[in-house]
Amino acid sequence: MRQLLKFIAIAAAGIVGLLLVVGIAITLLFDPNDYKDDIEKAVRDATGREFAIEGDLAFSLFPWLALEVGRTTLGNAEGFGDEPFFQVEGASLSVKILPLILSDELAIGTASLDSLRVNLAVDPTGRSNWDDLVERQELAAEMEPEVQRDEPDDGPSVAVEKSFAVDVANIAITDAAFSYRDDQAGTAYRVENANLETGRITGGTPVPVRGGFRFAVEPNALSGQVDLDVTINFDPETGAITLADLELDTRVEGATEAPADIRIRAPLIAMNTEQQTVAPGEFELSVFDLDLAASVEPFSYAGEPEPTVTISIAPFSPRSLLTTLGAELPPTADPAALELLSLDATAAVTAERIAMSDIVLVVDSTTFRGQLAVPRSEGGSYELDLAGDTIDLNRYMAPADEAAAAPDDDTPPAEIPTELLRAFNARGSLALGEALLGRILFEDVELALNLKDGRLRLHPVTAKLFDGQYQGDVRVDAAGSTPVLSVNERIQDVSLAPLGMAMFERRELSGLVNGVFTLTGRGSDMAAVQQTLNGDVSFELRDGAWEGTDIWYELRRARALIRQEAPPQPVTPARTRFSEVSASGKVVDGVLNNDDFRAELPFMQLTGGGTVNLVEATVDYALRARVLEKPELMGDVTEAEIDDFTRTVLPVKISGSLAAPKFGLDLEAVVKERAEEEVRDRLLDLLGDDEPDAAAEGEEAPAEEEKDPEDILKDRLRDLIKKRD
Repeated sequence: MRQLLKFIAIAAAGIVGLLLVVGIAITLLFDPNDYKDDIEKAVRDATGREFAIEGDLAFSLFPWLALEVGRTTLGNAEGFGDEPFFQVEGASLSVKILPLILSDELAIGTASLDSLRVNLAVDPTGRSNWDDLVERQELAAEMEPEVQRDEPDDGPSVAVEKSFAVDVANIAITDAAFSYRDDQAGTAYRVENANLETGRITGGTPVPVRGGFRFAVEPNALSGQVDLDVTINFDPETGAITLADLELDTRVEGATEAPADIRIRAPLIAMNTEQQTVAPGEFELSVFDLDLAASVEPFSYAGEPEPTVTISIAPFSPRSLLTTLGAELPPTADPAALELLSLDATAAVTAERIAMSDIVLVVDSTTFRGQLAVPRSEGGSYELDLAGDTIDLNRYMAPADEAAAAPDDDTPPAEIPTELLRAFNARGSLALGEALLGRILFEDVELALNLKDGRLRLHPVTAKLFDGQYQGDVRVDAAGSTPVLSVNERIQDVSLAPLGMAMFERRELSGLVNGVFTLTGRGSDMAAVQQTLNGDVSFELRDGAWEGTDIWYELRRARALIRQEAPPQPVTPARTRFSEVSASGKVVDGVLNNDDFRAELPFMQLTGGGTVNLVEATVDYALRARVLEKPELMGDVTEAEIDDFTRTVLPVKISGSLAAPKFGLDLEAVVKERAEEEVRDRLLDLLGDDEPDAAAEGEEAPAEEEKDPEDILKDRLRDLIKKRD
């Protein structure tokens, strides 16, 4: 046995020595450069293009089967210029001989590629510079004869597969470049300074990979740098691939005024090629000042991927982000508005939509919770169901401008967002605990939204408003050439004092108000809508007072002025109570016409009508005041005053701005009516002298005091004429 082992050892040493001698001999006697012309000719024949090996070929056999190639170029297709289709400055590959022979192990040294250049192009007609290569390959495949093999009939054939254990020292690609130009589409893409380096590649062992490249895109004038660092592991038996400690850093220049730095970090991404599944796990994304953390559940990438992702966006400033992106938000009343936003949600992606649930959206000091669905197909509908706590809408309005109140203000009116309404379909609901708009605080706000094909409806809309209730139905129809806005609103038992303060900064009116407003207007902006408003309006005020104005005192003072008497002493604080005020009417082209105004005061009743110009926000009313025979507010009033007041219907004018109307007696009408009364009284006295004494004749005297004085005067004139006839 010892002799046998010794013989085997000597034989093996001899074989190795022989191989070594053969390798050295081949290396010394064989020069691969002698075959460059043959190689170039074979490639030219196969491709129909110029092919040149400008650098030297180097070949070695033992202990490594190694090949090195110098500068090599493959010409471009005809009509695509002189730039090479393919070019490389140098390439090398080496394989260890003994492991391949003795242990079926494919041991490869460093595989290197230096300064690779690949230029792809499409001309204006759509022809590419690789079409001819594809055509030649297809033609060669068609012309290749089929090989007939006679199989033995004595039994089934057995295929013997020989597998090799592959071990690559590393792969190194340096300074590679790729370009793609499409003259038909007018686009161009370039990758330059591409470098890739791996660690040792062997079965079941993690492989570190590091690389990067620069890119440029035309005509968008985008460019940037991409750097990658990751460890890859591949299990050929299970088809599992893992990416560990992924770090991807990208800088994009040209998209915004400042370069955009994008960073992705992922601890572990697992893929199974046999099952076609991927488990991205947790990863982090950073872009500008926005930091996003996400956790992706395992999903199948076969067909349409449908992952489920838990997202968390750390607080950031939307205003600063948009400024960095080269865009600016419109100025807001609060410069600190939109300075904070954060989001937590779970997103489920399907072929039809992205459904976000468990949303916690914080915008400045307001927190919204609920769910949102974003369609992925054209014509799909957005769906939302959000509830917020408290929001101050004034912060997001345009800033107050002193010039806005100037008569020559040319600030354009708010436009109806026609294009936006036509572009989206949406439905859902929004709820708010409190919403401050102007000085009006809405509580328990609930709003249902339905938007489709340019038609928006907000219904029902409900809210608590100054101890009362608001209900609304708002519609915007932007499907036609001219948008149509219609409202059907109702307020019930709303407190007038805080409402007046909120809307006009005045507290004169107190009490409760009820109202119904059904209006429709047309136009592309709110000014046009106001000018075309048509519809019905009705309102009622109950159990209130007009602070700062004492109509009873003003009546007495006006009478004293007419009678040339001393005016009465005013009662302070001045106020006029009312039990009910009501009015209704039609709105035509932005003007309310009302002819059934009625007000019940403790001492009088007001009736009449007038107009309210909703466009100019002005009011013009002419009312008739009839004092009650027994007013509640007697005070120190005299019988003569009561007599005058009850005999005369007082004309009252209300005019001026809707925010601060002016109340007053129409003194000219009062004087005129008073003069007419005096003339009438004198005529009655004169005519009464010729009247027969009905009592003396035993007849009952007619109750003329119950008749209107003007009717009595007419009767007596008629009697006088008859007597003279």
